[in-house]
Amino acid sequence: MSDLSLEVIGFLVLAALAAGFVDAVVGGGGLVQLPALLIGLPGASVVQIAATNKLASFCGTSISAATYVRRIRPDPRTFLPLMLAAFIGSAGGALVASLLPRSAFDPIILVVLVLVGGYVLVRPDVGQLTALRFSGGKHVSMVVLTGLTIGFYDGAIGPGTGSFLVFALVGILGYNFLEASAKAKLANWATNLAALIVFVPQGAVIWELALPMAAANIVGGYLGARVAMARGARFVRVFFLIVVSAFVVRLGGDVLGWW
Repeated sequence: MSDLSLEVIGFLVLAALAAGFVDAVVGGGGLVQLPALLIGLPGASVVQIAATNKLASFCGTSISAATYVRRIRPDPRTFLPLMLAAFIGSAGGALVASLLPRSAFDPIILVVLVLVGGYVLVRPDVGQLTALRFSGGKHVSMVVLTGLTIGFYDGAIGPGTGSFLVFALVGILGYNFLEASAKAKLANWATNLAALIVFVPQGAVIWELALPMAAANIVGGYLGARVAMARGARFVRVFFLIVVSAFVVRLGGDVLGWW
């Protein structure tokens, strides 16, 4: 793009670094990176912003997911069906993205964030230990449903996907925050890949910006994953509540017309 200045590139690279860190710890880096892209690229189309965001996020998520796999070793009986379902859901969401108005989703997302964040706040034991609520085929069915639903959301809209995956894995399936973060990263990697398969052939990625943002996102993702694993589930819970609070303020302002 002709309007890319060094100041704009620097601002967006810093946003990508912060987004990679947040996304690796508790998900939701898109709610840092996407608003930054909207501010920095007022002349870009929605599909250009979405595609550029996805490429940067995909690179960062790849590193943090690999780091989690090496250190946490999540159970493939859960994360493989979750990844496959999320991939399918995201591809479907990306294909119909232009038909879904963003304004219809913000109030729903805001309510979900308030309810889930409030539940975690008043139940300090949630997410500290793994206590699975389902077993056998029912567990797999819930995993697949989670992947399809949140994957579709990610392909169609995107921001907060990693957090919603963590919400579901902790609140519905009963994983601790650290295990949930590991599985969420793998599923989020699959959703980003699926969306890129749809977006890249359209020529929507702004490569001269996406590549430096991707590098910054990789650094942030690596640092975030290392910090989360070193500090454990309690740290991830606190960070989770901070990020959820920020999301509530931001989305609440959008819904009420404050911004």
